[in-house]
Amino acid sequence: MKIALLVICGVVALTGCAHKRRAKLVPLPPVPQQADRSDAPVPPAPSGGPARSTAASAAPGGATRPEPSPVPRRGETETGLASWYGHPYHGRPAANGEIYNMEKLVAAHRTLPFDTLVRVVNLNNDRTVEVRIIDRGPFVDGRIIDLSHAAAQKIDLIGPGTVPVRVEVVRVPETVAQALFAVQVGAFRDRNNAERMRAAIAARYGSARLVVRQGNPTLWRVLAGSESTEDGAATLSNRIRQEYGEKNAFVVRLDF
Repeated sequence: MKIALLVICGVVALTGCAHKRRAKLVPLPPVPQQADRSDAPVPPAPSGGPARSTAASAAPGGATRPEPSPVPRRGETETGLASWYGHPYHGRPAANGEIYNMEKLVAAHRTLPFDTLVRVVNLNNDRTVEVRIIDRGPFVDGRIIDLSHAAAQKIDLIGPGTVPVRVEVVRVPETVAQALFAVQVGAFRDRNNAERMRAAIAARYGSARLVVRQGNPTLWRVLAGSESTEDGAATLSNRIRQEYGEKNAFVVRLDF
C-alpha cells in the first residue's frame, strides 16, 4: 500500500513539473519611471563668498558692487538700478534717526555708512546728483539706491521710476562704527508673520532678529546672521537663496 502511494505522488509531481515547463511567460508591461526628489540634482553648497576683485563683483539682479569693505573708499563705484521714495515715509524717522524729508538731497543704501556722500549718475542721460546716505534700502532685486523725491527730479527719475545709474563715493564720514552685516530675508506688515519667519530662520541658520521700519504701513524686517564682512554676509545670503528658497535675500549693514 505504501509503495502504491509513493508511485501516485511521484506521478503527480512529474505532471506538475511538466505543466510548469509548458506554461508561456507573458511579459508584463514596463512600469513607468517616476521622478524622485532624491534623484533631483542638488545645487552645490557655496564654498565661499563672492569672488573679490579690485573692480566690481556680481550682485543679485545684474547689479554690480565694489569689493566689500567696512569703510568705503573715495572714488569707489557700483552700478545698478536706482529708484525713489516719498510718501508714506516723508516726515517719519529714517534708519539713522533723523526725520526723512523727501525734498532734501538724501538717499537710502543697503550697506554704505550713514552720512556717506555719493554722486549718482543717470546712465541714460548723464545727469548727476549728490546725495547723503541716511536710510536703508532698497530691498528689491537689482536696485542699489533709493533716492529722495528731490534727488530723483535732478536726474529725471520721477517718470520712469527706475533708471540704470552709477554710484560713486564722494566723501566718507570721519568716523565709522565697527561694521557688522546681516541678510534681510523678508519684510512684513504683520509682526506675527515676521516673528514666525524669524524663528524659522534662527532655527536653521543660528540667529535672526526683527527690525522695525516705521511708515504707513509699518514694516517688520527679518535679518539673519551677524557677520564682520560683506563677504561673510554674502555667503550666508547665497545659502539662504539656495537652501531656503528665499530669492529676496539681501546683504545689509547692521546699525546700532
